[in-house]
Amino acid sequence: MDRKKFLKKGLAGMGTIVAIPTLLSSCSADDNGNDNDPNACAPSPSETAGPFPIMTPADLVRENIIGDRSGVPLLIQFAIQNTNSNCSPLQGVLVDIWQCDAQGNYSEYSGQLDGDFTNADFLRGRQTTDANGNASFISIYPGWYPGRTPHLHVEVLSSTGASLLITQVSFPEEISSTVYATAEYNGAADTNNSNDGIVAAGNLVDQVTGNTTDGYTLNKIIKVAG
Repeated sequence: MDRKKFLKKGLAGMGTIVAIPTLLSSCSADDNGNDNDPNACAPSPSETAGPFPIMTPADLVRENIIGDRSGVPLLIQFAIQNTNSNCSPLQGVLVDIWQCDAQGNYSEYSGQLDGDFTNADFLRGRQTTDANGNASFISIYPGWYPGRTPHLHVEVLSSTGASLLITQVSFPEEISSTVYATAEYNGAADTNNSNDGIVAAGNLVDQVTGNTTDGYTLNKIIKVAG
C-alpha cells in the first residue's frame, strides 16, 4: 500500500494493517552490512521504563494508537529478532509501545504539562509480531518535554507476558527539528541525543523517511534474547 495513503487512512481510524514489509530477515550482518562485527547479534540496549509506563497493555491491543491527539503522522515498523537463534525473526511475541503527545504529555497519568490525563489512553498500544517478526503502529511523531530528547518507549514480552526487553529509541535531530517547526509542536527540543543521559548512545531509530506533509515512516530492529 502506498505510504501516503496508508498514513492518511490511519489518521481516519484505520483499524487493521493488511501487510507490513519484511525489514530484515536476519542479523548475520550488522545494520551497516558489516559481517565481521562481533556485536551484530547482541541484544538491544536495556532502558528504564520511565515514570509513565503503560498500565493496561492487554486492554490496548490496537495498531492505531493516535486516539484524540494531533501531530505529524508516523508509521512505526518494528522488526523483532531473536539473539538466541542467530537473530532470526521472532514470531508471536508482544510489543508494547508508549510515547508522549506533541505537547509532551503522557496518557494514564496525572501531573502532566497540560493537566490530568489519568482517564486517557492515547499513544499507547500492543501488537503481536507476525511470521517475519514485525509489528507496526500508526501514531504521531512524539513531542518532547524538558530534560529529555525525543524518544519512544518499547517493551517486548513473550507470548505468556514475561518481559524480554524494555528499551527506548531516539530520533535523528535534523528530522525532529523539522517536525518541531510545525504548528502543533513546542519548538526546538531543549535536550539532544548526546546529552540526554538515558537513551543509550547510538540507540537511534534505524531509519526515518518522509516529510511533514505526508507523514513519516520509522523502521527499527529490536534484538532480544528470545
